[in-house]
Amino acid sequence: MLIINNKILPIGRNYMAMNLFGIIFTKGRLSPQLKNHEFIHTLQQLEMLFLFFYMWYVTEWIIKSIRYKSFFKGYQNISFEREAYGNANKLNYRKHRKPFNWIHYI
Repeated sequence: MLIINNKILPIGRNYMAMNLFGIIFTKGRLSPQLKNHEFIHTLQQLEMLFLFFYMWYVTEWIIKSIRYKSFFKGYQNISFEREAYGNANKLNYRKHRKPFNWIHYI
């Protein structure tokens, strides 16, 4: 997993890391939990061949933002994010994770 420290990505003050095509962009040091969160996203992206991950991610974000009437609540309820946040503290999760496990979080 490649981690790039920079001052540009992710955009916004509330975000510490951003995963683009398996490359983690961060504005500072990542905790083991945040690294695990981002690595879970890398597994999700790989199993969905990257392009389908981003298509699903954006579509689900739009639908859930409309449902919850909030972009932030929509983001929090994206199945990929729910899986990653829900298992970030389980540092061995990715070793035992079943492919497409994010489907259980829809």
